[in-house]
Amino acid sequence: MGRADTVKPGRYDHTPLARAELPDDTAVLARYLIGKLVVRALPEGIVSGRIVETEAYVAGDAAGHGYRGMTPRNRSLFLERGHAYVYLAYGVSYMLNVSSETAGIGTGVLIRALEPLEDIAIMQHNRSVERLRDLARGPGRLAAALRIDRSLDGLDLCRQGPLWLARDEVEPGEIGQSIRIGISKDADRLLRFYVRGSTFVSGPGSLSQGQQ
Repeated sequence: MGRADTVKPGRYDHTPLARAELPDDTAVLARYLIGKLVVRALPEGIVSGRIVETEAYVAGDAAGHGYRGMTPRNRSLFLERGHAYVYLAYGVSYMLNVSSETAGIGTGVLIRALEPLEDIAIMQHNRSVERLRDLARGPGRLAAALRIDRSLDGLDLCRQGPLWLARDEVEPGEIGQSIRIGISKDADRLLRFYVRGSTFVSGPGSLSQGQQ
């Protein structure tokens, strides 16, 4: 099942990542975030997961939400790096993104999958799912598991609050690179990053094998 089955309270340092630590290049940031923690404070307790998969949406990227400029919906994407951009996809699932680069540039990193770590019972309740592997394997699933919605849009993820990014002492292992999932524009760009061999990575296995 994985390391999360034996998580002990207090094992993880929830100190937020400093903004100065975050690379100001979107693709570099997407790779950097692999192995970092997403921490969610809920009334029932602290829920967290280790990032095992990301996608970068860079400047001039036709698949990015900032491609056609700022709108009321995507304005958080144009904040300086380290802020949450949360949107509802297809009217069904929320997606958590991290704004990247400098203020005014609409680029970001989609958090695609987490390895569940702390207070897994809360995640299971939020998702109505027992199987550990399926709790946060995919961006919609992880948002549901951590109870992330539009109320968190624009939040500073470099500051402790309802949702933030933190460092983990565990090295993520070998990081793979592939094309992104489920897009039709600029679809051949190698802007998806993931932990090789992780069972918590989303998408078809073919995209996690034989790639860079």
